[in-house]
Amino acid sequence: MPILPPIRTITFGIAEPHPIPAPAIEHAKTILQHASTRYSEEGYQVQTVRLSTQPIFTNLAGWSVGALLSYVKELQSLLDTLGLEFCSLGPAQVTQPGFPLDRLRLIVDVLARTKALSATVQLATVEHGLRYEAVMPTADIIQQLARETPDGLGNFRFAMLACVAPGCPFFPAAYHVGPASLSIGLQGASIVREALLEHEAEITIGLDRRLITQWICDSLNERAAPIVALGQQLAQEHGLLFGGIDLSPAPLGEDSIVPPLEFCAGGPLGTPGTVAAIAAVTAALKRTTLPTCGYCGLMLPILEDAMLGQRWEEDDLNVHQLLFYSSLCGTGLDTIPLASSHPVREIAHLLLDVATLALRLQKPLSARLLPVAGKQIGERTTFTLPYLTNTRIK
Repeated sequence: MPILPPIRTITFGIAEPHPIPAPAIEHAKTILQHASTRYSEEGYQVQTVRLSTQPIFTNLAGWSVGALLSYVKELQSLLDTLGLEFCSLGPAQVTQPGFPLDRLRLIVDVLARTKALSATVQLATVEHGLRYEAVMPTADIIQQLARETPDGLGNFRFAMLACVAPGCPFFPAAYHVGPASLSIGLQGASIVREALLEHEAEITIGLDRRLITQWICDSLNERAAPIVALGQQLAQEHGLLFGGIDLSPAPLGEDSIVPPLEFCAGGPLGTPGTVAAIAAVTAALKRTTLPTCGYCGLMLPILEDAMLGQRWEEDDLNVHQLLFYSSLCGTGLDTIPLASSHPVREIAHLLLDVATLALRLQKPLSARLLPVAGKQIGERTTFTLPYLTNTRIK
């Protein structure tokens, strides 16, 4: 009998705008605790519960720097008291007319002074296009966080977004608009892997990849349907909307997305066949009958997947390949290790590439880049965070 897939996150979208009253956060914690218990009783491993809020820089646009930082400090203290480790403050919506770019400097202060909070910059939207003059300030945030947070891990809680809508349960991209809701983020690499193993004898080099898509789609429908059903029940019990499930087969450590991709591709990741494999898996994520949200795309986070980190170290993958694959699959450039001396202008160019691709394809993409303090090209990362593996910087 297949092992139940882990649930990466149960995310509560808070309806109240910033400044969020303490009772609203306490109520959300109670519901998240109840939801986690219910899933655990059904045999699921729930890795995290998280809060997603309205964009703070929109809600508190008129607040002074001192007032906003004071509020953030109080929010972190409340989260500590409640034992909540993940709360997204949402994006600085720089594409909105009149958004003052000098406010972006606050993101470094907020993330450097807290440990549970995430924030982002939305550099491009379908409605307003790409704000080019915000690219360099966003790259500067990445460089500053690398210098001013321990091991540069403030960048683990920061990303550039492009065409990312509210309702995604995965961090740091998550933000919320509308009535309170529950959404689910799946760690579904094992579902993809098991779906292909069931048909191992049928996979050949000449196989129609549409069959692979169908096998994975059928498996996702079967394995994720009970998760959705319980989520919908919990939402109804608590008077919430069910925001949907993000089926992205997120990997974590040894639970890698690489084996099923290479199995499907008929060779190592990065070699011919990889594009067809990525397309087949992504098509399956888009064709289920389940209510979905967020990316619902293939994730290739170099520092969150042990085998991806190995392929990166072996030079089977590079940042330009990952960007190319993003045109077919999912999240963009995720947890990419960079040298501490990586030029800020080159970081800006990477952000610009991701945002341009998202806008051209009108799909959600993001960039989470991690310049590593004190590390240079050729050296290995030495992260101890349980969510990150280690690889070579190049």
